[in-house]
Amino acid sequence: MRLKVLIVDDEPLAREGIKLILGSDSQVIEARNGREAVASIRDDKPDLVLLDVQMPRMDGFAVVEAVGADKMPAVIFVTAHDQYAIRAFEVSAVDYLLKPVTEERFRVAFKRARKRLCVAGPDESTRQMLTMLDAIANPRRYLSRLAIRSGDRTIFLAMGEVEWIEAAQNYVRVHAGTVTHMLHVPMNTIETSLDPERFLRIHRSYIVNLQHVKQLWTLAHGQYVLELASGERLETGRTYAQAVRGLLSNPF
Repeated sequence: MRLKVLIVDDEPLAREGIKLILGSDSQVIEARNGREAVASIRDDKPDLVLLDVQMPRMDGFAVVEAVGADKMPAVIFVTAHDQYAIRAFEVSAVDYLLKPVTEERFRVAFKRARKRLCVAGPDESTRQMLTMLDAIANPRRYLSRLAIRSGDRTIFLAMGEVEWIEAAQNYVRVHAGTVTHMLHVPMNTIETSLDPERFLRIHRSYIVNLQHVKQLWTLAHGQYVLELASGERLETGRTYAQAVRGLLSNPF
């Protein structure tokens, strides 16, 4: 099955790199911006769109919204920043690729796209696109404060005051300065309610507020120690090393 693939990116070198990986296995179309992408999707009807998230004036999510659920082909989002990964899956993308795109990772995403196109029928594709548009129109909202019961009163704690959160079986301990609060909620549940741009899980038992991280030390075997502004030091888990490494560089 030879796919018709639309590559959407405002950077010529990025488009050229993906074209080289695709080779002659696919029919390739290019768009330099969101407006060209919308026109190409409507006129050329590609099977798959490799869609850059961050483009001037009209970003990748706006392209999806402009085209409409019944006309949107399968999408693989391409982005330089991994904070868009969660939203990419929330809007039912086939996959997402982080720049610079490696050939190995691209092959995995492309194989996944082929499989979805072969298995999913028109009704399923439309349902996925409706899910996508609903997520765009109603973006996920994260906790802005916690309501904590203490005897016969309720304490309201702003998320900015939370320094770190610690797992305690079916509870979590919320550390805010010298005060610790207990909440009857599992760690995984509270993690999904936190803004991933502000909070990061660094261990199966720890979530930290990035605004309170003061410095970081590199240990052996892909582990780190984070020091918070309060002086608290937390060691990361090995399985969270990749997420923590994102703290070591500036986003530009």
